[in-house]
Amino acid sequence: MSHEFKHERVALSVDGTPLEVSAIFRGGDKDKTPIVFLHGFGSTKEDYADIVRHAQFAGHPFLAYDAPGCGETWCADLSRIDIPFLVRTALAMIERVGFTRFHLVGHSMGGLTALMLAHQHPARVLSFVDIEGNIAPEDCFLSRQIVDHARESDERFFDDFIERTRHAPAYASALYAASLRHKVRAQAVGPIFRSMVALSDNGDLMQKFLALPFARLFMYGAQNATLSYLDSLRAQGVSLAEIADCGHFPMYSNPVAMWREIAAFQAQAV
Repeated sequence: MSHEFKHERVALSVDGTPLEVSAIFRGGDKDKTPIVFLHGFGSTKEDYADIVRHAQFAGHPFLAYDAPGCGETWCADLSRIDIPFLVRTALAMIERVGFTRFHLVGHSMGGLTALMLAHQHPARVLSFVDIEGNIAPEDCFLSRQIVDHARESDERFFDDFIERTRHAPAYASALYAASLRHKVRAQAVGPIFRSMVALSDNGDLMQKFLALPFARLFMYGAQNATLSYLDSLRAQGVSLAEIADCGHFPMYSNPVAMWREIAAFQAQAV
């Protein structure tokens, strides 16, 4: 099994905005379906780098990259970054690596980006693992803070957001908070959060998710098993995966269980 992947910087222009996207990818076997990973707010492509350590994914081509405003990716205009911009960035990166059809995996902000991408291009997606991506207003427990805790500057809001997150009573919150300042540009937080709130409140996300014409898995941490829509998802044919000893971040709290559930679901979706 290959434990290697390539790391490259890709120059793009999205909506006239120059980007240098930091990505990891593997070409893999031609008979294996590629996998596209989209990370959440405050995370990076490295959330998914351990795919090469799990035998279930041997030979699968994959792509993961730092979204604009995050990680090692450079964006010329941080104020342009919203969910539609992230969708167009994802499409540009997928075109760059040449994936025609693919499994899609997205966490949180990346889950919402993946949902909008899948809604626009359903014929290209073979399956979708949504790891607590926004599909209802109640999912804005992070992003709605841009409204509930507004501050006079981007930096002040981000400082306060990090401190609240550090003390949140949830698995991996302190770990997540510790790296936020290194993984997100403060000027990108407001545009991203406001876009997430607007779509969650007014974008008919649940209808879009339920209408997708391929296999879907909604993954959530056991700490969030009270989400109001879980029974409805199950009743309407969506697979569910509850990750034990976990809140919003299975890749930090229980990655072995996360990878096991993704592998089992994608194997059935082929």
